[in-house]
Amino acid sequence: MNKKRRRHSSDFKFRIALEAVKGEKTISQLAGEYNVHPTQITTWKKQLLSQGSTIFTRPNDRQQRDQQERETELYEQIGRLKMELEWLKKKATPFD
Repeated sequence: MNKKRRRHSSDFKFRIALEAVKGEKTISQLAGEYNVHPTQITTWKKQLLSQGSTIFTRPNDRQQRDQQERETELYEQIGRLKMELEWLKKKATPFD
């Protein structure tokens, strides 16, 4: 007796999470109404609250932020490599 795994659309998840955030109905009421486990609704609600600010950002903003993060990471790596190179140069001078 295997149950087939249900897949819910992002619109469905958003509607339920929004209703959970509003608080007009309890999580248990929403679970019974939509035939979804209460833990799943709680998870969707947490995702909505934690990632809610990124919903309205434009894709270009996200791309710019990602690019800035990559650049920062690369500059840190360059700094580490320069320090390692200088250290190796300093340690290698007695062998000349």
